[in-house]
Amino acid sequence: MINRQMLNPQSIVVIGGSNETMKPGGKVLKNIIDHNFNGNLYVVNPKEDEVQGIRSYRSPADLPQVDLAIIAIAAKYCPETIEILTKEKGTRAFIILSAGFSEENEEGAKLEHKVVELIDAVDGCLVGPNCVGVPNQNYSGAFTTPIPKLDPKGCDFISGSGATAVFIMEAGIPKGLTFSSVYSVGNSAQMGVEEILKYMDESFDPATSSRVKLLYIENIDKPDLLLRHASSLIRKGCRIAAVKSGSSEAGSRAASSHTGALASPDVAVDALFRKAGIVRCSGRDELATVASVFMHKELKGKRIAVITHAGGPAVMLTDALSNGGLEVPHIEGPYADELLTHLFPGSSAANPIDFLATGTGEQLGKIIDYCDNHFDNIDAMAVIFGSPGLFPVYDVYDILDAKMKSCKKPIFPILPSIINVKDEIEAFIAKGRINFPDEVTFGNALAKVVNTPLPAPEKTDLPAVDKVKIREIIEGCADGYIAPEKIQALLDAAGIMRAGEAVVTTATDAVESATSLGFPVVMKVVGPIHKSDVGGVVLNVKDAETVRREFERLIVIKDTTAVLIQPMLSGIELFAGAKKEGNFGHLVLCGLGGIFIEVLKDVSTRISPFEKDEALLMIRSLKSFGIIEGVRGQKGVNQEKFAETIVRLCALLEAAPEISELDLNPLLGNPEKVVAVDARINIER
Repeated sequence: MINRQMLNPQSIVVIGGSNETMKPGGKVLKNIIDHNFNGNLYVVNPKEDEVQGIRSYRSPADLPQVDLAIIAIAAKYCPETIEILTKEKGTRAFIILSAGFSEENEEGAKLEHKVVELIDAVDGCLVGPNCVGVPNQNYSGAFTTPIPKLDPKGCDFISGSGATAVFIMEAGIPKGLTFSSVYSVGNSAQMGVEEILKYMDESFDPATSSRVKLLYIENIDKPDLLLRHASSLIRKGCRIAAVKSGSSEAGSRAASSHTGALASPDVAVDALFRKAGIVRCSGRDELATVASVFMHKELKGKRIAVITHAGGPAVMLTDALSNGGLEVPHIEGPYADELLTHLFPGSSAANPIDFLATGTGEQLGKIIDYCDNHFDNIDAMAVIFGSPGLFPVYDVYDILDAKMKSCKKPIFPILPSIINVKDEIEAFIAKGRINFPDEVTFGNALAKVVNTPLPAPEKTDLPAVDKVKIREIIEGCADGYIAPEKIQALLDAAGIMRAGEAVVTTATDAVESATSLGFPVVMKVVGPIHKSDVGGVVLNVKDAETVRREFERLIVIKDTTAVLIQPMLSGIELFAGAKKEGNFGHLVLCGLGGIFIEVLKDVSTRISPFEKDEALLMIRSLKSFGIIEGVRGQKGVNQEKFAETIVRLCALLEAAPEISELDLNPLLGNPEKVVAVDARINIER
């Protein structure tokens, strides 16, 4: 856990501090000095008595008591040094810049384990090793630049990569983005992104804590921790954006079910971020842009006024907003007509509001006032104002700054002329403002923010299922795919409606079962994974003689152990399934079923458990939702019943976490009901 000594040390020692500022030990010391650390500062360097004007001790054993040690020496010397500091010098916080630990080899991993063991023994706090450090409002303990403007209202930033942390700050600082703290976690030997976010949640103070958190993550080792504390912070009024790298896979994973083929670690990340309410970004610039959106007043709707003196950028922004599901509504009526009287002839108030290249700061102020006070179909304003370089625009940006202070609705400034009016933009940023230099990047980022849902409820109400029966069945099954009769019993215990069926191994039983179930029937092989591929499905069998003939054909298909017989039902083929994805838990998927799942790969995914409202959102977010809803005279599917099937699937997974893969494919849906026709369940303990 992060402690006081890490956050606000009264004394810091740089172990390996140097006069060579091109080395980590020299640069971190220079950054601490240059950014006016107020406490006692020491250096340990066996060859120097003074380093950069700071007294240097030849050995850590010679030091006075010290709160925080920043270590920049070879990995092999770290355990001995840390043992002296923890046992003799009362040091309880450590930032290890040094590399050569678990990221390098097995010997390094042993050194890292020893370091953590020593620090844990005194309830100490470790960031690193193999990191760039920690700049916060009390000290600049990093060996890199830039050191951002450290402001209590800026962003808290946690990064799994030191170099990437630098590049993300470089993407944000020129725009005016400020930071409250930056944690580069390196190897995350003791604390990773999840643990630092946990601390930020548990120590959150609405009066003093930053409300914007940025994450760069390479590995999510503790998804439950991330979900719990990200969700909690967002419920407290924070906003969180993250980049998770490593989204592609080196090759296709072998999968024995449709769900296994469609579910992947990156799908799990998407589902986790959605459930937590985290805005997922695809790169550095997008993360910095989303953070910049967060630093403005919160947008309460989706209707944007685009205010511009240049037509092209307004069109591109309008396209980006519209493609992202936001609205640029038409503006008309008496107030629009009145606004035009304040603008030059040829201007337009229709939205985009174009007040021409000759438009003035005074006119911009009028437009903003009308949008804020008179246009009820507007929730926010995006103001595009650059310059061809003919004259200064300080007055325009001063008016923009003043209106951003006084207006009720958010105003997002898009100032693209970063060369022509460089000085004016710098003056605008110096007032504490942030610039969005590119209108399309801004529009895409704003859409991501608006379209990211709030966190899922803390507690999930699932439908009641027969947990005793489910446990009895699961405990009686060996690992692997379970028998059809066991699947039927599980579906019944979970309250998932299924078709009547019989599993037969002789032609005589096949005829008797088909007659009992009622013609027409469907016949399917039991055993082969993809039944259709091997000719193992026969539809619309209408008489006993055909049943006998098809049974004799089906039973000799390779890997077939029996034949499944079901009534021939009608409806739209649907799909629901689940896949256990490591520490993320179960991913639940839904979409159109049958061959469509393979061809279209149009699925919605969530992390179980979730409630019926979320299941309905899953269904309605499908690209194929029009088919489910009913199209061109074809009857649709009972969406409530489909959603109920999905949440009952969640309840089954909660009762039987041993289920590793589950396919309900197809489900047949019509306006009255949704029925499971075929199912596969794999157990893995």
